[in-house]
Amino acid sequence: MPETLRLTTKGWSNLALPLLLYRNAVPAAAGCETARRMEALFRETGWPAAWRNGVFRFHHYHSNAQEVLGFARGAARLILGGPDGTELAVAAGDVAVLPAGTGHFLIESDSDFLVVGAYPPDQRDYDLCRTAATAASASRTAALAFPPTDPVLGQNGPLPELWSAARRRAG
Repeated sequence: MPETLRLTTKGWSNLALPLLLYRNAVPAAAGCETARRMEALFRETGWPAAWRNGVFRFHHYHSNAQEVLGFARGAARLILGGPDGTELAVAAGDVAVLPAGTGHFLIESDSDFLVVGAYPPDQRDYDLCRTAATAASASRTAALAFPPTDPVLGQNGPLPELWSAARRRAG
């Protein structure tokens, strides 16, 4: 089961949905093998990998896409939930599932830090928001459908039920 983190920074966090964090979801391996394993896992669970890179060194979020970050190599410290958000340390093998509207920012990382990013197939045309949510971006986020599968555990994973229950409680 993943850790669930409730972020509370208004305008930079999806207040209705928890962030899911899977520690050691994919065993860390040498070179780019962990990235290949993450790409295969995400493809199998219905979240096709979209890119390999890092995390931007500016606060940003996607109002129209749920995002999975697979930490394939190295370690880093992130801030989640905007400028006054929560600091989180991640390492190779960890996977974070960010609900749309969740700000993220790279504080520091190892020189070999590598991330595999993925989105549900119908949300690959994501935006890049660099300021706190507006009424329009918050509306896009609230209307966004949940993915039918969990990017780590697939059809039987907890994401759909966790997020559905959280939305019912918030609404």
